[in-house]
Amino acid sequence: MLFNHTASELTGLCGHALDLAKNMGAAAAEADFSESIGQSVSVRLGEIEQIEFQQDKSLDITVYVGKRKGRASTADFSEKALQDTVKAAIDIARYTAEDDCAGLADASLMAQHVGDLDRYHEWDLSTEAAIELAKQCEQAALSADERIENSEGAGVQTGHYQYVYGNTHGFTAHQQGTRHSISCSIVAADENGMQRDYWYDAACRHQDMDSPEQIGKTAAERTLRRLNSRSIPTGSYPVLFDTTVAGGLIGHLVGALSGGALYRQSSFLIDSIGRKVLPDFLSLREEPHIPRAFGSTYFDSEGVATRPRFVIRDGIVEGYFLSSYSARKLGMQTTGNAGGAHNLYLNHTHETQSDLLKEMGTGLLVTELMGQGVNTITGDYSRGAAGFWVENGVISHPVQEITIAGRLQDMYLGIVGTANDALRRSSNKIGSVLIESMTVAGE
Repeated sequence: MLFNHTASELTGLCGHALDLAKNMGAAAAEADFSESIGQSVSVRLGEIEQIEFQQDKSLDITVYVGKRKGRASTADFSEKALQDTVKAAIDIARYTAEDDCAGLADASLMAQHVGDLDRYHEWDLSTEAAIELAKQCEQAALSADERIENSEGAGVQTGHYQYVYGNTHGFTAHQQGTRHSISCSIVAADENGMQRDYWYDAACRHQDMDSPEQIGKTAAERTLRRLNSRSIPTGSYPVLFDTTVAGGLIGHLVGALSGGALYRQSSFLIDSIGRKVLPDFLSLREEPHIPRAFGSTYFDSEGVATRPRFVIRDGIVEGYFLSSYSARKLGMQTTGNAGGAHNLYLNHTHETQSDLLKEMGTGLLVTELMGQGVNTITGDYSRGAAGFWVENGVISHPVQEITIAGRLQDMYLGIVGTANDALRRSSNKIGSVLIESMTVAGE
């Protein structure tokens, strides 16, 4: 076992912290104890650039004194530190304003079943072996083509974590997981200038990742195809969001349907239950119990049971992403999304991106987005972009120094197709997305 504490030890500490909170006057309390361990190595041009070893632990305790809330944390699990931290949370609560929406999630909503989602797979990798894998990855990229001129480095990361959450409803549960990754970033050049790109893979189980050599080759291929980039004339064109950026596009939709944005009135999708936001042929599902998926869990960060559900069905909004607090603010019930969404799936209409390119005919394939020009209150969208110009369904040449713009409301309703090419490494399965028309500012 890599961790310094067993699951039963963390569970015992959690129960003890909750008892301390009640004994000090809290009407209710919740706590989570977490521990993580991992390493990260990077190389550049065959030389070691960085070696890091990380080991952390923390306790977060939240107490409720009447309708007042206090929170404190510590990395020290000694008895004195636990007592001091709980007391600090109690003291903070006594000075905060009352909030009628504060409190634990309803006891009846706590998860009744917490099984194994196969998310924990140790990677017993020595530092020397990690360095060698990073070198193999980088060398595969550097040797791919004579136009590969430089490297920004290759890296290998391993990560293991566990945590216990408990509250004074009597709910306590343990969860553990791993995240391992290999990455590479490369620079290529020709007579028209330099370009850079990267690639990486990540998985709970290291055997599920591509080989270091394949990751390096993919990084090289992605960099080489960007050479000889140029701008295009300003106009309105169909835009195909590559799967590497399509997740972010749908992420704006998720953000607008999230409780915090809704109760603060900072979303363009306020009161959108029953409203059409996507075409009839698209649905967005949440699947929180997929084995080996990063976003899988049987309970959210408040202990509430998660469940598979449609968030959007046949284009119509059926639910939001709510914690108990945001749900109370909205007069609704939590959806088990304290801490965020869990494994989102957007259905596909086409098997491959090539099929979508043929559907598009002539237009823009976006593979990179820059800037933060997204207003989730109004839906206004304007971002720098790079990618490829497409003619008659075939990629013509790389494109850079352009801006794409539209309104998210129109963009989502203007989706004409999605591909079955979602990234394996992502917990959200969002394939390439084709939008009927956007404004593209170029030359």
